[in-house]
This record gives sequence, C-alpha cells and structure tokens, in this order.
Amino acid sequence: MLNSEDAVVVTDTGQGAFQVRVKTGDHSFLMDEPIAVGGLSSGPSPFEMLCAALGACTLMTMKLYAERKGWNLEGLGVRVAHRKGSADARDQFERVIELGNANAEQRERLLYIAERCPVHLLLERGSDVSTSEAAEELEAPKAEGLHEKVIDELCRDAA
Repeated sequence: MLNSEDAVVVTDTGQGAFQVRVKTGDHSFLMDEPIAVGGLSSGPSPFEMLCAALGACTLMTMKLYAERKGWNLEGLGVRVAHRKGSADARDQFERVIELGNANAEQRERLLYIAERCPVHLLLERGSDVSTSEAAEELEAPKAEGLHEKVIDELCRDAA
C-alpha cells in the first residue's frame, strides 16, 4: 500500500490540456507542457523535471561529499539535457558538470561521486513501476527526507 509519507500526489487543475498540480511534502507546484505542443507552459514538463532531478541530485551529492571532505568549493553547477531518438530507443541524458575552484584531485573525486548520485543510479539501473486503482481520494504527501538519507549513506561509502 502506498502511504502519503512516501508519495507525490499529482492532480488535474482543470486548466489547459496538460496542466497538473504536484504536491510533495511541504511543496506544491504546477507542471505542464510547452505551448508548442498544446500546453500552457505554466510549469516544467515531466522530462524537464527528470533532468532537474538528475541535476539537483548530482549537485547535492557533490556538495555533501565536498562538505564531508572539508573542501570549500565555489562555482559548482550542473546542466542536464534529455534526448530521445525513436520511440524504442533508450533515452539519453547529457550531464555537464561545472567544478568551479576545485583542484585536480577534487575534480577527479567529484566526477567519481557524481556518477554515484542516487538519481543517476536509478536512471542507469532502470526501475519497476506498479499501478493500482485508488480506493479513496489521494491524501496529500508528508515530507520525509529520504533523499538526504541516501546521499548521506553514499558519502560514507565513498570516503
């Protein structure tokens, strides 16, 4: 059974063909599709959110690792693009990492740890998705902090 503690809830706003409201723990935001494909462009698209998840997880993982190492780094950043060739082709994510003022050794370690961020590993391994019908109205989710726990474990293992 899917509990509200570990869920994101997405509901239709009734506006436009694609606009939805996403509720996560303490946050709520709109997602949509671009005007060019029939959306209102009122929020990021699902694939933009996937790119954002990979970029954010990468940067968070690197920052936590650098903090644990006592490195005072500035200018870290991540850019992610999604590409799809044909309907049956594997999706491609291109990730470019800006390492700011990191020295050569730090750069090597940060690129290593970036390859192990939890979202990167999830995308690389693939996932199983199960589907069921809701027996009652979906409850709003509660904040949990699971991502922080996973990154914390990753940094301990990579030390």
